[in-house]
Amino acid sequence: MKSSKKSELKKSGKTSRKDSHKIKRRQKKLQIRLQKVCHSTLLEIRKRDLHVWIWETLATIGIKKKRKCEVTIRIVDLEESQFLNFNYRNKAKPTNVLSFPSDIPKEILEILPNKPLGDLVICLPVILQEADEQGKTTQEHFAHLIVHGILHLLGYDHEISDEDAVIMESLEIEIMQALGFSDPYEDR
Repeated sequence: MKSSKKSELKKSGKTSRKDSHKIKRRQKKLQIRLQKVCHSTLLEIRKRDLHVWIWETLATIGIKKKRKCEVTIRIVDLEESQFLNFNYRNKAKPTNVLSFPSDIPKEILEILPNKPLGDLVICLPVILQEADEQGKTTQEHFAHLIVHGILHLLGYDHEISDEDAVIMESLEIEIMQALGFSDPYEDR
């Protein structure tokens, strides 16, 4: 299969039969707890897509697919996002994604069957508005925020320094392009 065809399959969420078997094996190694508190007909949220996007992120930074991981992704409304953003970041407004890395002690992590990455909280109304303002599809913007959030869970932070921002954004661009999406920062 040509690489452009493969990119289109990844982007659309469709998979070839061979890729479908790979995804099923990976799904067993990546546990996703998806909590949808907020819904919209403008964005279809599928665990299959989340698996592909998260594994691509993990693979890009060198986490082997043999390691079992877990993450919780909670899709929320404006009120819950603003409440959490204020309580954890002292910002009185909703935000697109909040990341809560796992803080389980190392000695406990070693005995757990799955490595907990942490929790992502994604505000659906904010990402729908941002996608519209930025001229992106909702799926593309949602994928970018999943990638962005997972990188935060793994310790990357764009708010510490300009150098850290460049490192994180470069990874996001590489991952998004590997998934068949465009550079999320090209219109800056």
